[in-house]
Amino acid sequence: MRLSQAFLPVLKETPSGAEIASHKLMLQAGLIRQTAAGIYAWLPLGIRVLKKIEQIVREEQDRIGQEMLMPTIQPADLWRESGRYDAYGPEMLRITDRHDREMLYGPTNEDMITALFRDDVKSYRELPRMLYHIQWKFRDEVRPRFGVMRGREFLMKDAYSFDLDEEGAKLSYYRQLLAYLRTFRRMGIKAVPMQADSGPIGGKLSHEFLVLAPNGESEVFYDAAVEDVDLDRDGLSYDDDAGLKALFDEVTGAYARTDETHEEEYWAQVPEDAKRTGRGIEVGHIFYFGPKYSEAMGLKVSGSDGSMITPMMGSYGVGVSRLVGAIIEASHDENGIIWPEAVAPWNVGIVTMRADDDATVAAAESLYGDLQAAGLDVLYDDRDERGGVKLGGMDLMGLPWQVIIGPRGLKDGVVEVKNRATGEREQLTVQDTLAKLSS
Repeated sequence: MRLSQAFLPVLKETPSGAEIASHKLMLQAGLIRQTAAGIYAWLPLGIRVLKKIEQIVREEQDRIGQEMLMPTIQPADLWRESGRYDAYGPEMLRITDRHDREMLYGPTNEDMITALFRDDVKSYRELPRMLYHIQWKFRDEVRPRFGVMRGREFLMKDAYSFDLDEEGAKLSYYRQLLAYLRTFRRMGIKAVPMQADSGPIGGKLSHEFLVLAPNGESEVFYDAAVEDVDLDRDGLSYDDDAGLKALFDEVTGAYARTDETHEEEYWAQVPEDAKRTGRGIEVGHIFYFGPKYSEAMGLKVSGSDGSMITPMMGSYGVGVSRLVGAIIEASHDENGIIWPEAVAPWNVGIVTMRADDDATVAAAESLYGDLQAAGLDVLYDDRDERGGVKLGGMDLMGLPWQVIIGPRGLKDGVVEVKNRATGEREQLTVQDTLAKLSS
């Protein structure tokens, strides 16, 4: 992408009303624009990050489930069936259509997926199943703030498991635990699983995943051992029941809780040198709630002996749009965003220090084409702007690598390669630069 042709509206001033780093930087760097309280348009830079996060989530979910898509607008009758319509509270946006039918903008999908499964699955032979979708949702927050961190409209992955018994349902839960740990690792972030309350969804087995960040909404207390879990141990796979159970036991055996569930009695048992505290941002939550919805909504399948079985269920959510803000909160500096490579909007930014110098422009054009041919996402700042303005923009947008090309370096046959995360700079030939960035 040539920056001269891109819609990347960068703000020169710190946006008013933005209280936390991610909100400020997402507005300043041109990822989003507010259209109403707690509702945002995703601009080209923001949507690139959002799609990369979404794709990582999708790839890991595809290893254990099947993707589908449920509507944003749901009939109120489904929620009355489950008993949640009146209990959910004012966060649910209730709507009446032109035929006076009561509808709602879905904040979650347990009720709908249960009804869909009930209407089409009749036999034990069709279980277990894991279904997921990635869909926009709406919760009418009384006080939306912090940008996408606590907005009203948000993109979420939610998955739902159906099993014949509690043992099978727990294995589904363990599979999602592994999938979540691998998903966040692929994104280049540290998300610690912590024992949690189930909230309005309900359930008796529940863990939330928190990204550690100074501005996190929750205070966290955890044993450092939870960070050292080996996700690549020999034989560990989604089909390895014993390995999944061992992983669950290891993860949950280490103390890890937010201030909501923190207990000093158990915290005191953690070795002093292993105690970790800080703040965290919730980016995922997994629940096992057994027959809560299947029983309420009459979901039954025939068993092998002809008896009728009520399936056990679980629910597994990831805040896809929230992750964009959480990653920024965990990874930024005074100059702007620092994207992990896996979710960066572009891998490399090319800056020409002199747009009026023919040799500089020729070298930049050539490298731009070569890096694209090597399969890299490249943003080329070809504008007729001062070099300092271009470099500041690149730091703000946070691309992992910058290649800075100017007449002085070219006289010596080199360009400057900067690592955004570390600040390290190298003088390399164009060929060495290509080899380094495409390796």
